[in-house]
Amino acid sequence: MNAPVNHKEWPLWEVFIRSRNGLDHKHCGSLHAVDAAMALKNARDVFTRRMEGVSVWVVRADDIVASDPDVKPEMFDPAADKIYRHPTFYTLPDEVNHM
Repeated sequence: MNAPVNHKEWPLWEVFIRSRNGLDHKHCGSLHAVDAAMALKNARDVFTRRMEGVSVWVVRADDIVASDPDVKPEMFDPAADKIYRHPTFYTLPDEVNHM
């Protein structure tokens, strides 16, 4: 007889879906799965039941590195004084789409 499986011990995966009309993947939820293949299949089954997506990404939640909210000023304020980073200084050719 098999021991019961505790799904809470499975890794947490974050799911991103690209819609038919979209160019980017958007976070749509999380799920637990044993491995990437299972996470991808479950994400497809759970988050694209109505044919919403054309691409699915799954990422282990513990592989995501996020900025610390407590250091927000140090992380984001310096960008305001670097005006050359703003796209208003660049002229893009008409052939370049979706920038």
